Amino acid sequence: MAKQAPRNTREEILELSVPLFATTGFDGVSMRDIAAAVGVTPAALYHHFSDKEQLYLNAVGYAFEERMGPLKALLDAGGNPWDRLASFVVQFTRMLAKEENFRRLIQWVLLDNDEQRLQSLADEVFRDLFHALRHLAGEVAPGQDPQPLVISVIGLVIYPFETQSVRRFLPGYQRQHEDPEVIARHVIDLLRNGLGGSNEEKSQ
Repeated sequence: MAKQAPRNTREEILELSVPLFATTGFDGVSMRDIAAAVGVTPAALYHHFSDKEQLYLNAVGYAFEERMGPLKALLDAGGNPWDRLASFVVQFTRMLAKEENFRRLIQWVLLDNDEQRLQSLADEVFRDLFHALRHLAGEVAPGQDPQPLVISVIGLVIYPFETQSVRRFLPGYQRQHEDPEVIARHVIDLLRNGLGGSNEEKSQ
């Protein structure tokens, strides 16, 4: 029989904090709310985290590492850069389709207007993955500015999920457009061939 992990550990607090921050963002959650969800007193919560700011940064970092850490390994692996980028897009899309709380958490991060908090997230959470993506972008498209290219790759994958609620009411919608494999294939085709690529090129 597997040994049960101890309750009320720092990791458990982070895990249980993620859906709370994903639901209402940083401003909508109090330390008392989190303590109640975890099943500890607020004082016990402050034993692990100095304030809500630290807990939030650590919760986003924990969620990001748990979901995106394995994807970074795809970027760092050797081999054909286009194959590595395609693998990243596929796995990233599948993960977003599965992890609703993570998607919502990232949306709240993107809506945050606290520059100091965003700077901390950029430095402590997002920098390593972004650096790996910039390096791969330089291999895939040496003549392109890698920073906007990386933003475009991330945006192409995330935006279909951000617009799920309204896309089904727009002309041309098909249920298959919700399939993460269809989304990933569409993104990869765009990246390989660009919007000006011919149908013949896209089929190769």
